[in-house]
Order: sequence, then C-alpha cells, then structure tokens
Amino acid sequence: MKPGSNQPRPIIVKKIIEAGHGGHHGGAWKVAYADFVTAMMAFFLLMWLLGATTEKQRKALADYFSPTLVTSKQDSAGSDKLFGGDSIVSADKYPHKASQTGTRSMTIPRDAKGGPKEASGSQTDTMRFNVLQRAMAVRLQKHNGLKALAGSVRFTETRDGLRIDLVDSAEFSMFASGTDRLTPQAMALMQEVGTAVRDLPNGITIRGHTDSAPWTKDPTMNNWRLSASRAEMTRRILMLQQVQPYRIVRIEGVADREPYLPREPMAPSNRRISITLTWSDARPDPVIPADPPKPEMLAAR
Repeated sequence: MKPGSNQPRPIIVKKIIEAGHGGHHGGAWKVAYADFVTAMMAFFLLMWLLGATTEKQRKALADYFSPTLVTSKQDSAGSDKLFGGDSIVSADKYPHKASQTGTRSMTIPRDAKGGPKEASGSQTDTMRFNVLQRAMAVRLQKHNGLKALAGSVRFTETRDGLRIDLVDSAEFSMFASGTDRLTPQAMALMQEVGTAVRDLPNGITIRGHTDSAPWTKDPTMNNWRLSASRAEMTRRILMLQQVQPYRIVRIEGVADREPYLPREPMAPSNRRISITLTWSDARPDPVIPADPPKPEMLAAR
C-alpha cells in the first residue's frame, strides 16, 4: 500500500496447526513410572517380610492371600486367622474312628518306635505322659544315688502307649548276670518308676528283654525263661509300690528277639525292661480281687 492512500489495511490471518507431541513429551511415561514404583515397593515389602517372619508365619500369610486354600482349611482343620491353625488341641473335621474324638492329636499316627504311622491315644494321655516324663527327670536328678542313671531311663511314645525302657549299659546292670535278682541301684530305680506311675489310671504291660549271649550255666534256663522271669520280678516290685494289680495288662519275655540295637545283638542296651503305659481307650475293666494280697505276701512269692 502506498503512503497516504486511504484504502484499508489488509487483514492477514495466520493459522497455526499444532502437531501432536512425540511419545516422550506425552503422559504415557508417567503411567509406566508409577507401575515401576509400585512394583518396587511391593518387592521391598516382600523382601522385608521374608527377613522379619518365620517360615510358619510366611505360610500363614500365603494361605491368607489364597481364598481357595483358606476355604479348604475352614472345612478341614486349623483356623482362618492370619497366624493360627497349628495347635495340637484344635478341633478338626478329619474323618476319625468311632473311638476317636475330633482333635488334631487323634490324627497323629504312631508306631512301635514312635512317630506318625497310625492313630491312637488321646490328648489327655499325651498331656499325662508329658507330665510323667518331666516329673521322672526331676526325681532322678534329686536322687543322689540315681542321678547317674538318668540316661538309662528312656521314654518312647508308641501305638501301644508310653514305653519306659530301663536299659543296661557298660557301667550299669539291672540284674545280676543270668538271674532275675535286681541290683541295689536297679531296685531303687524301679521303685522310683513304680511311685511315678502308681496314681495313673493307664493299664501297664511289662516286657523283659535279653541280649544274644547264649545261656550255658544251667541247661534248664534260657533267654526266654530269663526275660519272662525278669518281667515277673518287675511286676512284683510295682505291686510293692502300691500299683493296683488290675492295671497289669500283660507280662511277657521276648528273649533277644526285639533288640534295642538290631545291628549289635550283644550290646548291653539290648538287656532291658520295658514298662508301657497303655492308652486309656485300651485299658481293661478293673478286676479287683476280694482280698488283695499284702505287700509282704507278694515279696515272699
């Protein structure tokens, strides 16, 4: 436009079209970063839990976050709480025998050597046996003459009940060699056992064991008769300690057929007396004689 002209100025409109930003200029990276931070937080939380909890607690945590498993536990045994469900006295819904009650202890099987194999016993018996073991340990430690023999008294929970083994060693023998005569220490030890089991309601079985040494002194005697004779002597000592006669379920001698150390048939520990307190559901009905024999009469037999 020339200077001084009265014509209007032209209007110029500049249209700017903004193109989309590149990927790194948008907000997608923020979402990815947030996911990464969340994952790292979960990772560090997991690492902290692994270091701050026990294996049992970690299992409980895993169960808590597994709805299917929690539901399964609610319908069987244990608890749906975070750290619960492992008590031996907890009620469960496992199938039991007719004589069993619904406690977890009833489903802990046992065999002759102890450990899980088949179910038996009761929680009351288990608690009673635990108390007996602790009481025996205390009594032996307080008895100066028997403190050294504490290792000769061994407890094993079996499918038949609590077995108390009175075991010979290289330094200690319960009976004079080849006889059923108790040594003075063995007499005192057996009296302590008799006193400990006297007031319990459980039945009692007594089994005599020998080693594999052949019998040569007396042709009329052998390890079968010797083991049975020692079991009978044990019964008499228990009677002298006021153990009720009806509690004796069985006495027997098995010679060397059930060695304590099968690979060492001549070992002293194979010579032993086993006194088993039977489970309450296996106890026989009392058969009390009309005129119970007096202790002095038992000792004279």
